[in-house]
Amino acid sequence: MTTPSTAPTPITALSAEPAPRRRVLAWAFWDWGTQPFATVITTFVFAVYLTSSAFGDKDTLTKNLAWTTAAAGLCIALLAPVLGQGADRKGRRMFHLRWQTWVLAAICAAMYFVAPEPSYFWLGAILLGAGNIIAEIANVNYYAAIDQVSTPKNVGRVSGLGWGLGYLGGITILLVIIGVLGADFPADDVRFAMLICGAWTALFTIPIFVALKDRQPETAAPSLGFVGSYKRLFRSIADLARTSPNTLFFLAASALFRDGLAGVFTFGGILAAGTFGFEFSEVVIFGVVANVVAGVATMLFGLLDDRLGPKTVIVTSLVSLVALGVGIFVFHDGGKPVFWVMGLLMCLFVGPAQSASRSLLARLIPDGMSGEIFGLYATTGRAVSFLSPLLFGAGIAIGELVLGSSEAEAQYWGILGVVVVLAAGLALAVFVKDPIKQPSVAPAAA
Repeated sequence: MTTPSTAPTPITALSAEPAPRRRVLAWAFWDWGTQPFATVITTFVFAVYLTSSAFGDKDTLTKNLAWTTAAAGLCIALLAPVLGQGADRKGRRMFHLRWQTWVLAAICAAMYFVAPEPSYFWLGAILLGAGNIIAEIANVNYYAAIDQVSTPKNVGRVSGLGWGLGYLGGITILLVIIGVLGADFPADDVRFAMLICGAWTALFTIPIFVALKDRQPETAAPSLGFVGSYKRLFRSIADLARTSPNTLFFLAASALFRDGLAGVFTFGGILAAGTFGFEFSEVVIFGVVANVVAGVATMLFGLLDDRLGPKTVIVTSLVSLVALGVGIFVFHDGGKPVFWVMGLLMCLFVGPAQSASRSLLARLIPDGMSGEIFGLYATTGRAVSFLSPLLFGAGIAIGELVLGSSEAEAQYWGILGVVVVLAAGLALAVFVKDPIKQPSVAPAAA
């Protein structure tokens, strides 16, 4: 087997020379700065506030919010690859990332105006949907910028640093808000927390815009328009299928297992409360510990990514997650200790798999296509994002039939649905060629 140190250098968009540490840290801190939207707004605080009784019937609110989120996901799937392609062609990636970040910060702060009255629900839902679109499109440009701060030899640890700081930043801002406002989160505190989130994002993303600048293409690219951009996109996909099928195969595999990874965090708190009897305060404590564990583990696994290859990290993580998910199902009668142990062990592998997925793709992308390919990465992820929720619910339904019991008693069967998605992604990931052990072939320009 060819070792990483003697393997041919892949043909990628990654830099040939290591970037200064301050530039790498500046890039990674964007993840830290933008995590309030993911952690405080969409997970722990604002989404919960928006579906509370202050705005009306909880079931109706949840359904309407789900429709809004789905519409936002469709916009992301349609826009991400062509907007990423445009940033590549014009050489204005940092320009777009800058205004997208500022808009995201403004959206966070604007949520302050969502008062606890039914008439304000749609304002909150629209802001949340718009935030999802901006955050995901910004992620495309942020991911693509990894080629300015990493080389084929260190992209794993760079990606792990950014992803790890994201986990730690999300929990830090949550603890700051709890420290300032308390843990009860009445309406006024929720609204004030949105101002803190906006300020946090605006402040901690400054370093990336100081350290990284746009790189103009050698030749001016003609304007394609929206339809022309899609024609160019389809030609690029055809070129990838012909010259680099490994890249397309990985996009398909990662779409599956990334949805499973999202399912681990999405439904972890639900299982903790419903099946294992956690109180709300215990769920929050578990969430804090889980994100710290995931953040530190992601940084450490980033070192293994560069030494052993991202595929090894991904496959090892997915095998471990499948085994632990089955373990939670089998030993659920053990109560809280089982979830504390196996749940935290799962957190050891979620972040590394996500980070290694980003670094593997970064190694495969040819020069000048980072935004477009990471846009496809976002689109393929959105295309199957319904699988984990669907199979989680299907698992519970099967459990009810098998046990002849209520939904609450059969809830732990839902974990098997997430395990199925992870296992499907693992089955495809096994056949992906590791770019640090295989010479890469750049696709022809479209």
